[in-house]
Amino acid sequence: MLEGYAPGYGRDAVSMMSARTAAERATFAQPLFGPGMWVVDLGCGPGSITLGLAAESRVAGVDVDAGQIAMARDVARRAGRSTVDFVAASAYALPFASGSVDVAFSHALFEHLARPLDALAELRRVLKPGGRLALSTSDWSKARLRPKTANVDAALRGHYLLRRQAGGNPFAGRVIADQCATAGFTEIASRARYRSDMSYRDLAKYVEARLEAAIAEPGRDRDQLASAARSAWMWTRGGDGDFSQCWVEVTATR
Repeated sequence: MLEGYAPGYGRDAVSMMSARTAAERATFAQPLFGPGMWVVDLGCGPGSITLGLAAESRVAGVDVDAGQIAMARDVARRAGRSTVDFVAASAYALPFASGSVDVAFSHALFEHLARPLDALAELRRVLKPGGRLALSTSDWSKARLRPKTANVDAALRGHYLLRRQAGGNPFAGRVIADQCATAGFTEIASRARYRSDMSYRDLAKYVEARLEAAIAEPGRDRDQLASAARSAWMWTRGGDGDFSQCWVEVTATR
């Protein structure tokens, strides 16, 4: 299956990623960090979370997109974080020696991966024996939307289809703990946390924009996507509502 980053790297997506901080997104992982550790942040994007991780540790942010790495390095330079570095690499081929990393962290990546088990195996490879894993991935099946009208449902089905076409799983949070066990991790603990990642109306606009972009390009499932785009158009022009996303946070041991 082909793999891509479904949200893309447009201004709205990068702005959303850049607004995320460790104080908000990595609270569950903070107890795992200690002085002198080596921490890897997989799928670091523009580095806004990475810079807040493990202040007394060496931190390496990894992302497959070279443009995101360039942004992250610039932000780190301006912030004066000399103990943080960034590298462009695949989640399936990390440029680190086996058994060298103390803690592997990842937020908002695994829902976009076509081969999550392979990525978990690679994280397990680079972790030291007894090293810790901390990751957070979304589960759209448990997202809270009110009101959730027929148009909202139809638009979201199109949104999920785009995620799957890009190789991801919009319901990754459902299975991530079991996948960690399959990959050989132990002492697995998981919990769901709800966040208002964006407003109800902004989510509608976000979904509509991606569906409109998808049907403007040649590809499969055009009829279904076009129908979903019409529903998204109605959603954006409806009233206000509430939206909170379900993030499943998992910790485990190598």
